[in-house]
Amino acid sequence: MFLDDLRFSLNATMPVFLMMVFGYFCRRVGLLDEHTTAKVNRFTFRTLLPALLFADLSKADFRSVWDSRFVLFCVGVTLLSILTAGAYSLLHKDKSERGEIIQASYRSSAAVLGIAFVRNIYGDSLMAALMVLGTVPLYNIAAVTVLSLTSPDREKGGKRSLALDTAKGIATNPIILGIIVGMAWSLLRIPQPVILERSVSYLANMATPLSLIALGASFRTSEARGRIRVTAGIAFIKLVLFCAVFLPAAIHLGFRGEKLIAILVMLGSATTGSCFVMAKNLGHKGAVTAFAVMLTTLCSAFTLTTWLFLLKTFDYI
Repeated sequence: MFLDDLRFSLNATMPVFLMMVFGYFCRRVGLLDEHTTAKVNRFTFRTLLPALLFADLSKADFRSVWDSRFVLFCVGVTLLSILTAGAYSLLHKDKSERGEIIQASYRSSAAVLGIAFVRNIYGDSLMAALMVLGTVPLYNIAAVTVLSLTSPDREKGGKRSLALDTAKGIATNPIILGIIVGMAWSLLRIPQPVILERSVSYLANMATPLSLIALGASFRTSEARGRIRVTAGIAFIKLVLFCAVFLPAAIHLGFRGEKLIAILVMLGSATTGSCFVMAKNLGHKGAVTAFAVMLTTLCSAFTLTTWLFLLKTFDYI
């Protein structure tokens, strides 16, 4: 049983991280450069991931899939995670970096890794989509708030315009739109022509591997100087503390299987690379964020496998 559970955990996590390692290798040998990687990330985010979510949701019986308790749990835990991250940031003397610390501590790769993990284990991403629906809008709203309030450029004005632009970005987020359109398609029971179904499936099948390769190619190792202590704290909170506190609560509330995997990824996956883009756009240096993304991604290969192994051992998944 021990070897079976370990094999199950490794089979779920290692393909995901090997794709990221492959992406990093491609950049190192010159097959991918920074410009190309940015374009691939943008293409994946705006087309492939929405297509994947639409493909999964539009063919599902959404009336039987929807779980209000699960969505509300994801929202509540995200709020508590943000508050915990804010308390940790108060220990850092440089106030201009507190916003980066907060965002990097709570904001997971929910869309990319959440979809990849759930699909890798269960074959679809329905519960990951519900988790994304409950967390991603809140992720973005909290991020623009804390980064604006702690920005070194906050005295220069323009925050209102930037906040409005970010709010517009949330409303037009391709991931959210893919979920909403897929849900509406399912609820309205609209039939899919074969041409549409196959075309969308071609895009959907590219989403997970391409997004993971691009994420791996985005790593930078030059941001570690002077950031190890604070980012080690971020990694502990992001990968260990939240899971240790909130996974037992999820189990106590009866969440199992696919839902528990989605919650695990929400709590314990690496800091998303989009944190760096948002931090830079809101006037921050981005050094803390960049190293936090790198460190949490590296460590999560081991911590996620461990959490998954424990859940499998105790027969929760």
